[in-house]
Amino acid sequence: MQISHEVYLQYKPLLFSIGYRMLGSVVESEDLVHETFLKLYQVDEIKIENMKAYLCKMMTNRCIDSLRSSRHRREEYVGQWNPEPLLLTDIHGLNPSEAILQKEGLSIAYLRMMEHLTPDERAVLILREVFDFSYSEITNFLDKKEENCRKIFSRAKQKVNRIESESLSYENNKSIIDRFIQAFEQQQMNTLLELISDNIILYSDGGGKVRAAIRPINSLPNVLAFLYGIAKKTTTDYYFDIKNVNGQPAILNFLNNNLHSVISFYIRDDKIEELYITLNPDKLNLQTVYVLPFHID
Repeated sequence: MQISHEVYLQYKPLLFSIGYRMLGSVVESEDLVHETFLKLYQVDEIKIENMKAYLCKMMTNRCIDSLRSSRHRREEYVGQWNPEPLLLTDIHGLNPSEAILQKEGLSIAYLRMMEHLTPDERAVLILREVFDFSYSEITNFLDKKEENCRKIFSRAKQKVNRIESESLSYENNKSIIDRFIQAFEQQQMNTLLELISDNIILYSDGGGKVRAAIRPINSLPNVLAFLYGIAKKTTTDYYFDIKNVNGQPAILNFLNNNLHSVISFYIRDDKIEELYITLNPDKLNLQTVYVLPFHID
């Protein structure tokens, strides 16, 4: 089948968006997008009535297969697993075909919560809630009955309902993070108590490649002690910047001009409830990804 470059540009952003939300990995998502289009070359174009539906079905099922086959890799992963961060920027004058992601459902907290879902639950939740596919379309993608898809969606929503209250206001959250940084640097404990939940949890992902906390760190005193311990080890070559990572403000830490780690936040009711520190060097090869809310017919 002869696939036009326009078809590739039109649907690649959508397929990548599905893949990244289901897998939390840029590399895996790009590989599956590539596989999907390679498969498309082998199909008779006349047999494809709806290109969007056909591609989404192939991509979704490839993601489900990947999740099932990679479950053992997750179980063997050293320490906590955080999604691979995405550095985002607004599109501003670029051709819409260059946009890769829409912004909904991208936060690190949301993607970590996906880990609590089965592959089918992830697929139904993301296709329905993020991309607004109808149940009849999802039924076709997954070869399941509509009633079953509705039950899967309901079950998935119950598992992730905690994340529904996540604050996604970028400017408000950036203000909170700015205050957190200032209070942390000046050791203003009263301000820190205002900004951080007593039940805060810190997830540190080193992947066995660099030193990191193997288990989640719980409670405000323990989290602050851990962060201050890290701060004491920084050198004069250290600096940080705040960037848009997965649609939310995050702290990028640099040592010797190399990205050392990314700190992302889960903020609810103006309080920091979870911290995600990604140190695994395999996940820090950040690329700038352009975002644009898109609708592909």
